[in-house]
Amino acid sequence: MPFKFLKTSIPDVAVIEPKMFFDPRGSFGELFKASDFAANNIPASFVQVNHSCSGKNVLRGLHYQLNPKAQAKLISVVHGEIFDVTVDIRRGSPTYGKWVAEHLSESNKRMLFIPEGFAHGFCVLSQEAKVIYYCSSEYAPDLERSILWNDPAIAIPWPVKEPLLSVKDSKGAFLNEAENNFKF
Repeated sequence: MPFKFLKTSIPDVAVIEPKMFFDPRGSFGELFKASDFAANNIPASFVQVNHSCSGKNVLRGLHYQLNPKAQAKLISVVHGEIFDVTVDIRRGSPTYGKWVAEHLSESNKRMLFIPEGFAHGFCVLSQEAKVIYYCSSEYAPDLERSILWNDPAIAIPWPVKEPLLSVKDSKGAFLNEAENNFKF
C-alpha cells in the first residue's frame, strides 16, 4: 500500500503519509488513490483542486462551507512548511470545538484529510509555502463561512503571535455564534 494512515485525536481526521520512491532522478509518490482511501474509511472523491502560495506568518482560516456544498479536503504542501489546523464544528459531536494540528511540509510529505463539518486553517512557518487542497465540492462563495482564528473557546496555540490576515479572516465569527448546519 502506498500510504500510511495515522489516526488523530479526532477519529474522522487522518494524517496520511504517502510512500515516496527516490532514485538519482528525484522522487515519485502517489498523493491520492480512491481505493486505498476508501479502504481506510475516507470515501471522498475530489472535484476541485486549489493551490495557494503564501509568505511567512500568513494565517488563512478557519474556513468551511455550509451544506449542501460542504467540503472534505485533503491538504498537502509542495513547498515550505505550515502549521495546519482543523476544528470539529459538527453539533452534537463528542469532539465539537476540539482541534487537531499537524506540521505539513515538503520534506515530511504528510497530508491531512479533513472531512465535511470541520473548519480549516493554517499558518506559514517557512519563508513561503505552496499548499494544494483537494476538495470534495466546488467553491461556493455564498456558502463559505469563517470562524475567528483566535477564538478563545477553541484556544489554538498558533506558532505565530502577529499573523498576516485577510480582512475576511480578521472578522470571522466566534464558534458559538458561527452559522453552522452540521450535525454529528
